[in-house]
Amino acid sequence: MARVQQKFDVHQEITNRIVGALETAGEFRLPWIRSGGGSMKRPVNVASAKPYNGVNIVSLWVAAQANDYPSHLWGTYRQWQERGCQVRRGEKSSLIVFYKQLEYEQADEHTGEAETVERLMARASFVFNAAQVEGFALEAVTPLPDEPTFDPIERAEAFVKATGAAIEEGGERACYIPKVDMIQMPERRRFTGTETTTPAEGFYSTLCHELVHWSGAKHRLDRDMTGRFGTESYAVEELVAELGAAFLCGDLGITLEPRADHAQYIASWLKVLKDDKKAVFTAASKASEAANWLAALEQQDAP
Repeated sequence: MARVQQKFDVHQEITNRIVGALETAGEFRLPWIRSGGGSMKRPVNVASAKPYNGVNIVSLWVAAQANDYPSHLWGTYRQWQERGCQVRRGEKSSLIVFYKQLEYEQADEHTGEAETVERLMARASFVFNAAQVEGFALEAVTPLPDEPTFDPIERAEAFVKATGAAIEEGGERACYIPKVDMIQMPERRRFTGTETTTPAEGFYSTLCHELVHWSGAKHRLDRDMTGRFGTESYAVEELVAELGAAFLCGDLGITLEPRADHAQYIASWLKVLKDDKKAVFTAASKASEAANWLAALEQQDAP
């Protein structure tokens, strides 16, 4: 009997890779933003010079961390060739997804007349990191200093100010309070930092998480996940906020501080991802939308 070949499912494959990374993280922190050799900058396509968005950021961060790729530049085999570079023999590609708009005709159920319908179809694409090619000069990677630096604070402060969010420092926890449309943060002087993050990075990375929550208010991006995920919408919103914060910190050059409350969310995230192969696509898309929207506020505020 001939073996039936299963159709490649790009949604399932990317989800599987992210679930695998979460399950083997060791600590309760997202593996694509842990300290190590992999680049935490937002991945950028070498041909277009444009950053990747949505789930492709997560997928390429997972690949970069798993393989300790120090560069955030990626391209297809052909794109590297067009740059005069050559992918090394034996190098394995990383998976991304793109959507192609297709047109087809179908009969109108009422009139019977043919009508043109547009539909987005997911397509897999395979890319290689700059560290996997010959003929491309990698940027020098600066090792972490013995004592964490305070460098990103000025840019981070300008970014936060440009959002216009109402932020009050005080209390014991960081949270967004929808009823009064305000972000509550512990006083910045209470942040002590870790082995890989400065006190300032800890403060601003936590604030980025809450700003993503803030962006979802009805009079802003109107991000309501209940219709898509029902009772699991809270866990998904936390995943959106965590991914969005990671995207923002990557853009701002801030090392994201591991949060103590990851443990209570990671099991919920894994359940949602395993139950719904497109859940991480939705979460990453919403996170990317929030991060880009917040970044645009800074650009509008620029002189």
